[in-house]
Amino acid sequence: MADSLVIVESPAKAKTIGKYLGSKYIVKASMGHIRDLPKSQTGVEVENGFQPKYITIRGKGSVLKELKDASKKVKHVFLAADPDREGEAIAWHLAHYLELNESDTCRVVFNEITKQAVKDAFKTPRKINMDLVNAQQARRILDRLVGYKISPLLWKKVKKGLSAGRVQSVCVKLIIDRENEIDAFVPEEYWSITAKLTQQGVPFEAKYHSIKGEKRELHNEEEMQAILAALSGNQFKVAEVKEKERLRNPAPPFITSSLQQEAARKLGFRASKTMSVAQQLYEGVELGKEGTVGLITYMRTDSTRISPVAQEEAKEYIEGKYGPSFYPEQPRVYTKKNSNAQDAHEAIRPTSTLRDPESMKPFLSRDQLRLYKLVWERFVSSQMASAVLDTMTVDLASGDVTFRASGSKIKFAGFMKVYVEGNDDGTEEEHKFLPPFAIGDVVNSDSIEPKQHFTQPPPRYSEARLVKTLEELGIGRPSTYAPTLETIQKRGYVAIEEKKFIPTELGDLVNQMMEEFFPEILDSEFTAKMETDLDHVEDGVEDWVKVLSNFYESFEKRLEVAEEEMKEVEIQDEVSDEICEKCGRHMVFKMGRFGKFLACSGFPDCRNTKPIVKDIGVTCPKCGEGKIIERRSKKGRIFYGCDTYPTCDYVSWDKPTNKPCPNCDSMLVEKRNRSGAKLQCPNCDYSEEITEDEQEQA
Repeated sequence: MADSLVIVESPAKAKTIGKYLGSKYIVKASMGHIRDLPKSQTGVEVENGFQPKYITIRGKGSVLKELKDASKKVKHVFLAADPDREGEAIAWHLAHYLELNESDTCRVVFNEITKQAVKDAFKTPRKINMDLVNAQQARRILDRLVGYKISPLLWKKVKKGLSAGRVQSVCVKLIIDRENEIDAFVPEEYWSITAKLTQQGVPFEAKYHSIKGEKRELHNEEEMQAILAALSGNQFKVAEVKEKERLRNPAPPFITSSLQQEAARKLGFRASKTMSVAQQLYEGVELGKEGTVGLITYMRTDSTRISPVAQEEAKEYIEGKYGPSFYPEQPRVYTKKNSNAQDAHEAIRPTSTLRDPESMKPFLSRDQLRLYKLVWERFVSSQMASAVLDTMTVDLASGDVTFRASGSKIKFAGFMKVYVEGNDDGTEEEHKFLPPFAIGDVVNSDSIEPKQHFTQPPPRYSEARLVKTLEELGIGRPSTYAPTLETIQKRGYVAIEEKKFIPTELGDLVNQMMEEFFPEILDSEFTAKMETDLDHVEDGVEDWVKVLSNFYESFEKRLEVAEEEMKEVEIQDEVSDEICEKCGRHMVFKMGRFGKFLACSGFPDCRNTKPIVKDIGVTCPKCGEGKIIERRSKKGRIFYGCDTYPTCDYVSWDKPTNKPCPNCDSMLVEKRNRSGAKLQCPNCDYSEEITEDEQEQA
């Protein structure tokens, strides 16, 4: 007979924990939060110390009745929601509803859902931490005040359905500021000169470095020609050789933001998808005879701390698999990335290093396996020895001009045996081997190639780059990034083109209005300070009501000014030449979350929409008559198809070209991945590199 009730958030978590605890425990799910602020009103009594008016969430009646009935039949109730502010708040609301004594040690927390961790947690239950609860309440009320006070203004002055928020509004501003930088960017010309040489039968490249010992940039063709004129023929003499060892250290284990960034770079996952799949791995996966097991630690964390037990297991695995030389002399300890980082939890890691990705393959879906492999490899590599690279720099002189060649090779792989962190550009580090040189060696050049370049504007934000920027600015918390990025797209403030954020006209307009009337909300330093204040509430050193009061004092005055002075605006749709085939009206350009599309100007009477198609200048290889056009799937992914569809059903995820395969005459397609692009035949094994000219044309 069960004598204890355990309440968690989700059925999956309940199922996993129930198997560990045995028959003396009933484990049930609250299905997330049970109480919240009402949707129909602000729900905050500002004049009464910012008291929130919580109500039961619609649809939770049957769940709450089940929990109430179960609580009456047991001696103990344990609240085992997630180990963070939200989890603590869920536990507090449950305790209130179930009428538990505030002094009860009813709160149970664990960082990983494994049998040992869960059983250990139930040996040391604690009271509900009101500092954590108050930090969550302060954030919820703060966001509610900003959202529910500014949003009605935007509805009245611009259009219905808009919203503003502390983090989302800063996000939109960052994207708009970057777009303005790009628009204002003036390209500058510069030149490079590359010498292609051969030493002892080994070809290598050297680039222009300096003249008469002075590093001088080449800003135009005239300056480039002056360097070519200063060369003494095609012979170069080795002037200096530098060889040294370089250590390269591994990246720390994942925190929430770095997991989102790396999953975007290496797996192409959106932030929301990363968190969803990570939640599945955390809550538990069925592993055959082993039963249901949580495979990773809690995925909402900004700490890089690792438990001694996990560190020791990693050490045993690394030394057993790769040898003692692959483990550092001292276990690695990673410091906090920034002063605001919360250190309550561990980093994101596998619950057991022994469960390597290969052994988990039969039990995981494709996405689960890919993300688990990423977490596992990152953690294992973070505990390994540094890589050792042999680097060589060679200066070659011709007259007064010096060219420089650099090369490196891996002397000892260390952590690189398992994993190397990606970067936002999607490029991989190349290790170019250089042949041996001695000072005075004469090397003949095969060719000397000057090339004109132009500086590039700063890149638009990808999800990974935007998450990284928010983290660096101290804005929001890692757990808020995914829903924030979803919100700014749903509101139509930004769209995604080629996996990069672009602002919409609506986003730009709302941003201008926010800058005029609520500049603090868009101020990244102000928003970061608010995060610090919330952290101080969590630490018990700041009163949550005082934090809200300090904010609201100036915010209320700005609201009054905005009510009186904010002007109504109307966004005019851009009319296209396209005629709606259903009603004969002109179609207009609209901006959706995946970019522009066409919609009938007769909306809502006519709801016809269609994508904007882009002719890529290629004839359909299947029917030979239609043109290949660029389209978007319902999820925003670009694909290519024949414009005569449905007469011709040709379709390709890869971009077709006009270039025939030399082997089978099929049309080559452009294959792109994180290491670059190449042309490949879809019918045979032929492939070729894309030339720089072809890349520029693309």
